[in-house]
Amino acid sequence: MKTIWIVDDDEEMIRAVQLMLKMLNCQTGHYLNARTAAQALLDGGHPDLLILDINMPEVSGLDMLEFIRRREAWNDLPIVMLSTEAADVTVDKALSLGADGYICKPVMIEELEKAIREAFQKHDQTL
Repeated sequence: MKTIWIVDDDEEMIRAVQLMLKMLNCQTGHYLNARTAAQALLDGGHPDLLILDINMPEVSGLDMLEFIRRREAWNDLPIVMLSTEAADVTVDKALSLGADGYICKPVMIEELEKAIREAFQKHDQTL
């Protein structure tokens, strides 16, 4: 069973994504901001995949994405961005920084599953 962390400042969104992930037979962890999620990684936490919101207070999801991708130890961590931001420039920036997928809120379970499967495939893993 895969463990997927959700980093989002919206508790309702976290609950919705957790429910979808449970239906996909995944375990979840969640963080309400990028700082606590980054600290959990630094403390040795190792999810199988990270779902990361862009618009969060203090540290944005793009900043956290860049932080993760600058560390060789976490290059194998699949990351899917989940955001209300649908502008091509934002999507392109996330992908150029190393995101493996990008989906817009509100999310449907089919698109979430597809994005997760594709992100895992990029890292030679399966859901």
